[in-house]
Amino acid sequence: MQDFPHRYQASAVASGEFIRLDSPGLPSLETAAPAAFDGPGDRWSPETMFTGAIANCFILTFKSVARASKFDWIDITCDVDAVLHRVDRVTRFTVATLTAKLTIADEGKRDQAERVLRKSEESCLVRNSLKTEVTLLTAIETVAAAAD
Repeated sequence: MQDFPHRYQASAVASGEFIRLDSPGLPSLETAAPAAFDGPGDRWSPETMFTGAIANCFILTFKSVARASKFDWIDITCDVDAVLHRVDRVTRFTVATLTAKLTIADEGKRDQAERVLRKSEESCLVRNSLKTEVTLLTAIETVAAAAD
């Protein structure tokens, strides 16, 4: 990892209904307002990108924590349900519920799996940057490793 501080840049350009997001070295992303704000609802929006950033950061953090913990896993998904509300005349995300579903091969590693998931939630930089209340729900499934 590079030394801190890290810098990230993005720009937005609007022409008509859609907005093009650009960041150096990355493909452009076409966005629009979500249907809840009278947008078409068929593009990524700031609201869906916010929710996706939480899910993506959680899994990237999980992979790092698992590697450092020498914890073996098969696959992981993270679903995020975020609630946008109006509080004290300010529209903001008030709650985000993360549901992490982890598959492991060793039933004896279930407690470690739970610890790695919890540490990932506590260490996620996006989650730590939010005023939003965050709840982590976990589901750990065990499947036998495939025989060679």
